[in-house]
Amino acid sequence: MKITFLVIGKTEDDYLKEGIDKYVKRLKHYTKLEVIEVPELKNTKALTQDQQKNKEAELLLKKINVTDYVVLLDERGAELSSKQFARYLEKRALAGADVVFIVGGPYGFDQSVYSRANDKLSLSRMTFSHQMIRLFFTEQLYRAFTILKGEPYHHE
Repeated sequence: MKITFLVIGKTEDDYLKEGIDKYVKRLKHYTKLEVIEVPELKNTKALTQDQQKNKEAELLLKKINVTDYVVLLDERGAELSSKQFARYLEKRALAGADVVFIVGGPYGFDQSVYSRANDKLSLSRMTFSHQMIRLFFTEQLYRAFTILKGEPYHHE
């Protein structure tokens, strides 16, 4: 199973970059992970939120293959414990499809992205910046693989 982590824009803060890089490097021992940063839109002041989401959707959807299993990291998604997320990944791996996890832009996702998605997951009922979610998700992805391998990173 290949995992793609698809995000809008570059990670801006150095402390977030360092944390994300740390977990991406660790994940190489468990899975093939590709992080794709779709360029942020320019000159968005003249665009409504819906127009901005629509333009971002066009860019995101170009990066997804027909056979990919698409999971949106979305506040309205299912909430899983770390162990449940590990089992979720295990099921996806057994199904054999490549998985694409997507973090949207500051206004969320366009309806066309929701329509393409196979699933939605929420990392919390709280709202976090789309920059911070990147760190939280890569850490949870790493944690899930250590759970599946029975390694001592995760504690109950």
